[in-house]
Amino acid sequence: MSSDADAAVSADDDTDRRAAFVAGVLFLVTEVAAIAGAFLYRPLLGGEPGAGNRALIGALCELVLVAAVAGTGVTLFPVVKRWGEGIALGYLCARLLEAAMILLGIVAVLALTTVRQEAAQPGAAAADAALVAVHDWTFLLGPNIALGLNTALLAWLMYRSRLIPRPIAVLGLVGGPLICASAAAVMFGLYTQLSVPGSLAALPVFAWEVTLAVRLIARGFRRTRESD
Repeated sequence: MSSDADAAVSADDDTDRRAAFVAGVLFLVTEVAAIAGAFLYRPLLGGEPGAGNRALIGALCELVLVAAVAGTGVTLFPVVKRWGEGIALGYLCARLLEAAMILLGIVAVLALTTVRQEAAQPGAAAADAALVAVHDWTFLLGPNIALGLNTALLAWLMYRSRLIPRPIAVLGLVGGPLICASAAAVMFGLYTQLSVPGSLAALPVFAWEVTLAVRLIARGFRRTRESD
């Protein structure tokens, strides 16, 4: 009986180790794809002529981002639900919401490339401005508010479970609410999305995801089976 129990624990540990590695890789992919995508399509949003092809490549990067964002939620859910299934489900839903918002922003960018190609058509200028606004709002609601929410939920689960060192979890507990507060400030016009305050508010979440990714890839989860 003891050997069967040990084998079951070993199998669970192997499963968790694989989940940790996959999630860590996906977190790193989200960072690379998000930065590359924003760098490539930002000139189009700014009205730069001839930026359509770069924007298309940026949209492809963001499709990779969507898959990676959803993948982290799906991969981590079976692990973290042991320490609070309701909170874990909230994390998964918020992560999928973030992916959906990013996807809507991609559609706006792709539609904008079409509008820019037909700039001489009646109403093109209004459609252009509307699509830029749609992208900006999806960026605020997805990679800011939804990201802040799912970051706080995951960090809390990691903190209470001790699956990772608590100082790493604290980064998420600070960064999640901070980026949500920054998004609210942008909504009320205190500063723009792409500004020094906005960038500073995003740093803790960036540090959380990169540090978490490195930890999961290098060490996996701590060995623990009991919930608080």
